[in-house]
Amino acid sequence: MIYVNGCVGREPWVQQFVAQASELSQLRRTLKLQLILWGLREHVDAAEICLSELATNVIQHVGQGTPATLRLALSGPYLRLEIEDCDARALPTLLAASSALESGRGMALVDALSEHRWGVEPRGRSKVVWCELAVDSSSAGGQATGPRVTRAEAILDLYGSWRLPHGGPVPGEGSVLSMAVAEDAAIGVMADMLHWLRAHGFDPDDVLDRAQSHFEAEVGEVV
Repeated sequence: MIYVNGCVGREPWVQQFVAQASELSQLRRTLKLQLILWGLREHVDAAEICLSELATNVIQHVGQGTPATLRLALSGPYLRLEIEDCDARALPTLLAASSALESGRGMALVDALSEHRWGVEPRGRSKVVWCELAVDSSSAGGQATGPRVTRAEAILDLYGSWRLPHGGPVPGEGSVLSMAVAEDAAIGVMADMLHWLRAHGFDPDDVLDRAQSHFEAEVGEVV
């Protein structure tokens, strides 16, 4: 991985998937991790909602099990999310919020979150449905966090998801409970690493002392 201005270099990211309900939770987790690596944690919720709505459109209007492709890219101050499927005929429809229908309002939600920046692009026998989410200038510049913090957040996110029972929801970002969960995950990661070091013949106390020295030296340089 290449770090640019404190975050993972943001080359366009592509993920192929099968459009079916059972795949959506894993696809959202993968998207979340990618955005965290890009330093865009604060935009995860909106991106996950848009991804869910666009993927659900493929499931409902093209068919379960349809091969599809998710693409993410940063273009100036916007995060662009695209989903490509193999049916150029089934186009998404924007319904009025006052519609009496209980379903089919997904594109209205995407429209609101993207501030009307979405569309459809035919590509031969396939189509791409895309939307763009505004990201603030500090996130777009990749200066919100350093590489060590970015890596740690990604590790904690993965570690926390492994420990959640039955893939349950993670408490909301910024809540007291979510910070407690993050702290617990951090303690778990460090404890597991100490077990690993001991199992492979290293002195955990010595490694902890060296890690503390590195940390204090780097914090001192920042201050």
